[in-house]
Amino acid sequence: MASFRVFRRFFCAAAETAAAPPASRWERLKNSKAGVWCRSLASDYKEACREMVVGAWERPIKASVYGALLGGVWTCFYTKPDQSSFDAALLERSNQLGLLSPWIRNATSDGHVQSLVKLRNEGRLRHISLGLLTLVYRADYDPNVTLYEAQCSNLSVPWRELPQRVLDVGFVGFWWILDFKMKEYDVNEDEFKHLPAHMRHTSPPSVQEVEKSERLHKESWLPLMVEEEETKVEDRKEEIIEVESQTKEVQTPA
Repeated sequence: MASFRVFRRFFCAAAETAAAPPASRWERLKNSKAGVWCRSLASDYKEACREMVVGAWERPIKASVYGALLGGVWTCFYTKPDQSSFDAALLERSNQLGLLSPWIRNATSDGHVQSLVKLRNEGRLRHISLGLLTLVYRADYDPNVTLYEAQCSNLSVPWRELPQRVLDVGFVGFWWILDFKMKEYDVNEDEFKHLPAHMRHTSPPSVQEVEKSERLHKESWLPLMVEEEETKVEDRKEEIIEVESQTKEVQTPA
């Protein structure tokens, strides 16, 4: 009796297996371990996005602050200058100073640019990216030099000396130290050091002085107009001179 029951169960299971349609490839992939893991991952991301949207709707100020911070970080990373940008900026500043006479160049601007150009020609300028900004610093040797001191990694520049070697900082598309050094690059302060103290510094003109200068400049382009009174005075002088000349001719004997 027991063997009959076992045989019947086996026969029913075989019949169900034979009657069930074969599983498709998609069903087998979905029920596999990788499929279950991918579905769980997608479900977690879906729930996280839903919570983010709900949190932003409930706390708009906090969400705006976070969005502004993320946008600022992305902008800083996207506008970070690179090595070619620094070379172009250095060449442009050098050309600006080259168009000026040495007597009117700013000593600070000229010295800073000349030192950078010298280091670049020697191959001692290095660039390092820190994600949001770029640093330019000086090295002791050109990387192509075959000296032992230049190739040995144990004798390389330690990180603690990097702040003293930094020459420029690139941030949001600008090289801040180079731009700061180039302020008033066409003003030689040594040229005015012998002047009195009250003549070394000039204050900007007031609004009235600017308007007066503009008015005088516009009037300088107008044609000269002779006034009627001045014309009458000139005519009167000519008549008097003519009468006097006629009187002298009459009084002169033949």
